[in-house]
Amino acid sequence: MNAIILTALWGVVMMFGGVFFKKRTTPKYWAIAGILIILIANIFEFFGHSIFDINTNGMLHFDSFGLLFNSVIFICTLLIFLLNGRDFEKIGLHVSEYFSLMFFVLCGASILTSFNTLLLLFLGIEILSIPLYILTGSDKRNLKGNEASLKYFLMGAFSTGLMLMGIALIYGGNSLGSFYIDAINLGKGNLPVLIAAGLVLLLVAMSFKISAAPFHFWAPDVYDGAPAVVTSFMMTVVKIAAFAAFFRLFETSFGAMQHQWQMLIVVITAATLLIGNITAVFQRSVKRMLAYSSISHAGFMMFTLFAINDTAKEGLLLYAAAYSLATIGIFAVIIRMADYSIEGFNGLGKKQPLLAFAAVIFLLSLTGIPLTAGFTAKFYVLMAAVKDGHQLWLVIFAVICAAIGAVYYFRVIQAIYFKEPVVGVNDEIKVTPAFKWLLIIIVVLIILLGVLPSLLIDWIYY
Repeated sequence: MNAIILTALWGVVMMFGGVFFKKRTTPKYWAIAGILIILIANIFEFFGHSIFDINTNGMLHFDSFGLLFNSVIFICTLLIFLLNGRDFEKIGLHVSEYFSLMFFVLCGASILTSFNTLLLLFLGIEILSIPLYILTGSDKRNLKGNEASLKYFLMGAFSTGLMLMGIALIYGGNSLGSFYIDAINLGKGNLPVLIAAGLVLLLVAMSFKISAAPFHFWAPDVYDGAPAVVTSFMMTVVKIAAFAAFFRLFETSFGAMQHQWQMLIVVITAATLLIGNITAVFQRSVKRMLAYSSISHAGFMMFTLFAINDTAKEGLLLYAAAYSLATIGIFAVIIRMADYSIEGFNGLGKKQPLLAFAAVIFLLSLTGIPLTAGFTAKFYVLMAAVKDGHQLWLVIFAVICAAIGAVYYFRVIQAIYFKEPVVGVNDEIKVTPAFKWLLIIIVVLIILLGVLPSLLIDWIYY
């Protein structure tokens, strides 16, 4: 409850604070202070110390899994603020409002990690999505951004309609007439027609939110058109919050009848892995390539829904942290580049050795190379599928797709270290010592989680 209330309150503070902030740099420091307070309050709640004692009548359920996801989300947001906070000043004049909208997104994310009714699932999705429509088109001078915002809004509204229809069918189909997700669980019996139809609609709506194929068509254009700092936020914080909600819903409501809908997950997972990786190979823009790779990573995280066991739960948390850290890190480097194309990275290792080294570590983690968090995360989610014992071909298929993913990631690494720098490109990259230290911290975290994943996942059982 600490996170939900404090994110909403700080969003209001940032919104009205814009009137009083004299310097354009001030909102960044207020946002950093706010996210630190929220992170500390969430950690306190994890250890049983809640600031706000509110009776929600069971509509919210705060467990270690949800609170850990909150912590990952807030740490990722903090890193985005520290690394790229000043980039909001380049978007437009309303810097404080941009930060305010991000806090409202975090409020929706906090609801999604702890909801216990279908109505709060819908509310969390809407609180998460509506500010994002505005943030996507925040750079009004960019026609691609305006197009991306409109496309995101239209597709988001359509998926929300499907979600509402699914919720209505599930409500009408369960004998208790309840919105509580634990009351929907019918055991291992056959799914009633209404609940089956509602489940399919919810699956489609949630697949849209996580950009899983074939409901991913909005993602490349939206991620590419939005300002880079907003894209890094959407690809990490928003995606992992939606996955936390996805897992929570299907584990609690439909876990016992998994064999009846598992094949749907298989189809979506296979399509997501294939489309995401194959299309990423043909991209010349690193930003758009990462947009398609984000789709492929959604495919790997879908394995946790396929399996739904303890290893899947551990894998989802670890994958969320590993993927987010690497994505935030590589976007921090990209934002400093003058050219987003692969050729723009030519010779970066000679001009900016530290940036180049950090970028390579981030790309290796996204690829899933051993000793990085990305490898360990992929191992856990695939092991969860192996423990399930069904559809082992899907695991083999995922490994092949991961090999395809190495092609486009290593293309960037090749450009960094094995291509001659282009004259006049990346000559004026200016990074502060603080920025370099933050990159080093992220690199250390990625390697640490790769070597000792228990540092994170053991807390699930606290």
